[in-house]
Amino acid sequence: MVTVKAYAAPSATEPLIPTTIERREVGPTDVAIAIRYAGICHSDIHTVRGEWGKVPYPLTVGHEIVGEVTAVGADVTKFEVGQRVGVGCMVNSCRECENCLAGEEQYCLEGNIGTYAAKDVDGTITQGGYSEAIVVDQDFVLRVPESIPYEAAAPLLCAGITTYSPLRHWEVGPGSKVAVVGLGGLGHMAVKIAHALGAEVTVLSQSLKKQEDGLRLGADHYYATSDPDTFPALVNTFDLIVNTVSSADLDFNALLRTLRLNGTMVNVGAPPEPISVGVFNLFGNRRRLAGSGIGGIRETQEMLDFCAEHGIASDVEVISADQINEAYERVLASDVRYRFVIDTATL
Repeated sequence: MVTVKAYAAPSATEPLIPTTIERREVGPTDVAIAIRYAGICHSDIHTVRGEWGKVPYPLTVGHEIVGEVTAVGADVTKFEVGQRVGVGCMVNSCRECENCLAGEEQYCLEGNIGTYAAKDVDGTITQGGYSEAIVVDQDFVLRVPESIPYEAAAPLLCAGITTYSPLRHWEVGPGSKVAVVGLGGLGHMAVKIAHALGAEVTVLSQSLKKQEDGLRLGADHYYATSDPDTFPALVNTFDLIVNTVSSADLDFNALLRTLRLNGTMVNVGAPPEPISVGVFNLFGNRRRLAGSGIGGIRETQEMLDFCAEHGIASDVEVISADQINEAYERVLASDVRYRFVIDTATL
């Protein structure tokens, strides 16, 4: 085992603190990675605060990871020392179920092994990217194109793929009308990617305070959901709504009524509380309410290559490790444009 510096949550109510964690020795198919940047995802906050279930404290979170390969196992064929790589939300799966064989490891029927807070194949608990280094099986490591700025690449491993996957699944392209609910870490990536795919993009945000940003990022229209005229004006408008907001307080029924015939509202934000939906709002226009969770390894690599081709990266604010707790509070206050990324050299 190798000991590395990290930041960890001691409990659901205490601030994250500097500590050390252990990484396994490099196995035959493993890749050792020196982490350079790690993004802060709202999922990290939900997890460490115990909002999504029982947590194995102390826990190091972080599943938006970029760095360089420092060592490879004897049987590794996909990577070499010095290569720019990334690790996203999962580090293994059963690889045998029908979903894994279809390249949809995120939906592994045995449950994929998350980058943190999951039981690894050796029985240990996985620890995430707020750390100096990580060891991951080569099949769950991604190539990070040289053209994507290093720090801005990290959030693509979660925010990027989480929005890219449903946009691809619902075949967004020229002629599609897409609404993005919320302009945060996920939302700003959804706008960029939908625009690059050729869609007509509308941002639905609580207020107009980020309107200038939304239009700069690629939105064609921007509405405030707090304006009582917004939802009546948008009835029967969209083919796809990508809801990035992790709140059950949204007016899901009003949003559903903005869908056209066979339109879909897909949720990529994950509120801890149940949501309320009137079924008659689904009957009209044969609307669908769906969910989507990250993407498989193949699709994640496709997303990274797509972003490189179209000059897409996350808008980030780089912070030092001692600013993590402050950053958490700012995320909860929607005070970030649009993703915090930790410089792990400061651990």
